[in-house]
Amino acid sequence: MKGKKRLAEIIILCMGMYVLCACSKQKVPVSDKIYVGITCYDQSDTFLSELLVCFKEELKILNQKGIETTMTVRNADRSQRVQNDQVKELINAGCNVLCVNLVDRADPSEIIDVAKEHDVPIIFFNREPVAEDMKQWDKLYYVGADAKQSGVLQGELAVEMIQKNSQIDHNKDGKIQYVVLEGEAGHQDAIIRTENAVDTLNQKGIELEKLSYQIANWNRAQAQNRMEQILGQYKNRVELVLANNDDMALGAMDAYKKLNYTEAVLPVFIGIDGTDMGLKAVEDSMMAGTVYNDKEGQARAIAELSAALVTGEEDKIEFSKGNYIYLPYSKVTKENVHEYLN
Repeated sequence: MKGKKRLAEIIILCMGMYVLCACSKQKVPVSDKIYVGITCYDQSDTFLSELLVCFKEELKILNQKGIETTMTVRNADRSQRVQNDQVKELINAGCNVLCVNLVDRADPSEIIDVAKEHDVPIIFFNREPVAEDMKQWDKLYYVGADAKQSGVLQGELAVEMIQKNSQIDHNKDGKIQYVVLEGEAGHQDAIIRTENAVDTLNQKGIELEKLSYQIANWNRAQAQNRMEQILGQYKNRVELVLANNDDMALGAMDAYKKLNYTEAVLPVFIGIDGTDMGLKAVEDSMMAGTVYNDKEGQARAIAELSAALVTGEEDKIEFSKGNYIYLPYSKVTKENVHEYLN
């Protein structure tokens, strides 16, 4: 009797070991459906809204390839507290990858903590987190562009135009009187764009005189208001307007139009981003040039990375460095604007 009992125990033990071994050989399953949760600092931002349109198109392409994707978009309306809550809601709704356009690039810790707790990777885009914060977890990624390059290219555009056209120096004093319209107070990209645009002009031997520096928060209406204030003080002395984005360059142009300035005294307007309206202004010779921010390339990179992170194929993604993907900027003038409009 004892022998039979012992034999039964051995059989049960062997069966248990077989089951465990079989389980250990199974690959951990990954999802074949991509549920993308997106939260943006402000959906009224022109470049951002155009980037999201491109992103939706890229998800359609993935669907056509048989990769099932859905997306949910939330607008944080410039509130980091609201954005933190939105991330929690998106995770609770079942999103398995997050795409976050930070309100405050220096304050992502709460978002990172909740994503890490639920093991949901984050792709930050367009507004780059501080480098130290990107080290908090190995499932944090960034897709965007190099702010320094945009500033350098904007400066080069200004140099080329000043060297080609002596009439830009309206008062013939050998200096270019300029103003800067900057995106946000303390924002890394805004600061870098401004510094490198001005440094490039200086390095190329262009003598400058700064008349004014104004914060317009990437906003066309605010830029118009700031430019009207500048014109109230400096009248027609402004010869160059360097704007951190196209919307602010367009706002500066609106101020001149509202105040009925003649074309002869208009300054050179140069923007950054290459938005649809910015490109049209270049085509119409209203804006001298812009620096194209590759929204199509960024949208494609975000979509492909989202799919790879969920399906476990991130090793197929080509990163610029670490967990970063940078898309290059390019210069746009009247001569080549048709390439971007098409």
